[in-house]
Amino acid sequence: MLSSSGLPISSIGVQVQEVDGRSRMLATLNAELPYQLASTAKVVTSLAALDMLGAHYRWRTYAFLNGSLDRGRLLGDLLIVGGGNSQLRSADLRAWFQRMQTEGLQEVCGNIVLDRFAFRLHDGDHANTPPPASDRPHHSRPDAFTLDEGVLQVTVQNGPRGKPVVSLSPPLAGMQVITEISGGGCAVWAQPASAPAKSDPGTPALAVRGQWAPGCGSRELSLAPLSHEEFTVRAVEGLWREAGGRLKGRVIDKRAPDRESLLPIGPDGDSQLPFSVHLSDTLPQVIREINKTSDNMAARNLMLSLVRGFPTRAATMIEARQRVDGWLMRQGLQPGDISLENGSGLSRGERGKPRAMVQLLRNAWVSQQAQAFIDSLPIAGIDGTLAHRMTSGKATGAAFLKTGTLLDTRALAGYVKSVSGKTYALAALVNHPEATRALPTLDGLIEWVARNG
Repeated sequence: MLSSSGLPISSIGVQVQEVDGRSRMLATLNAELPYQLASTAKVVTSLAALDMLGAHYRWRTYAFLNGSLDRGRLLGDLLIVGGGNSQLRSADLRAWFQRMQTEGLQEVCGNIVLDRFAFRLHDGDHANTPPPASDRPHHSRPDAFTLDEGVLQVTVQNGPRGKPVVSLSPPLAGMQVITEISGGGCAVWAQPASAPAKSDPGTPALAVRGQWAPGCGSRELSLAPLSHEEFTVRAVEGLWREAGGRLKGRVIDKRAPDRESLLPIGPDGDSQLPFSVHLSDTLPQVIREINKTSDNMAARNLMLSLVRGFPTRAATMIEARQRVDGWLMRQGLQPGDISLENGSGLSRGERGKPRAMVQLLRNAWVSQQAQAFIDSLPIAGIDGTLAHRMTSGKATGAAFLKTGTLLDTRALAGYVKSVSGKTYALAALVNHPEATRALPTLDGLIEWVARNG
């Protein structure tokens, strides 16, 4: 069956073994060769996080007052310190801003200052990953204070008399929208554009072009039109004002950390306590989002969060890799069995042996966090990145697998429940310039395990 893919057999690595006890291999092929993991690397990141952080872990975003609060007016700056929450959304931030107002802060007389203290990264940390691009938001880099992962949602829908109306989420302060839509169809797209000549220098603009007719309904477009820093600055200002807050100054991105501790020092020389704190979802909820949708940025943020002392101490990528390497050794693996660079699978340096992946999966099966991990995996023919694969057969609803995709990689890793009632841990990795040809073979392998295991 594996040979039927037409690819060299050396390009395929497989290990299938029952999860319980000292069971023999059901299938094994090239299991000691290291293959590019693609997004099955997220399996490693998820398991390490569940083990080291625990199911109740949450990320925190802090707000500090640099000035006195007088009848709702802050006579100074509002400092917002990101704590690595990759799932912070526009709705969350708007609600938090509204809560701050009920807590007594209605107007900032100074600036809103955004602080990315929690991560200390440099360009070399991303050397082996694709650079971000406006049409590839899934390449966004990790960020200690990210909002909507830097992705702008552009909605085009019918307005009065069927004319198209364009709206942005989040609202980006100062962003000009140029609408160039004619009648006759339902095809629209959005892209960064040059601002009109009369605009101030540096003003960002977005062009929405295409065709629109009254019966088109609505269209959702996603893109990353700005750098992460500029996107967050403009979104925070837009959401602060949308939530009813007043701002006399502007929103400033504080790019370089100026302290060694999370808590800023107040005018009295002591560490300040936060005025307000926003809590993320719990770790299992975040991991579910990461694995079901294969969220790269969230996985990269998650790996950085594993650094000892985070977020009180700022995380570096080197420390994160060392932390994962130490955890892998405690799992019984040897150097070279699995190598992670950023935890998402985007890097071609993230490699693993099928035997080592199955060893981790078998360890996880008997861990305290087993159910949280299994619940995060896409289900064959049901949801996530497997919603449209293996939609009929014995594997449908019985295979819980993380997918992996790069131009030259296709991969699966997780669990398959067979008709016999036995459950198998499985890793199947394909590295070849024509790896896409192996998709039917990989799905056939899962069906074979479900029927014959």
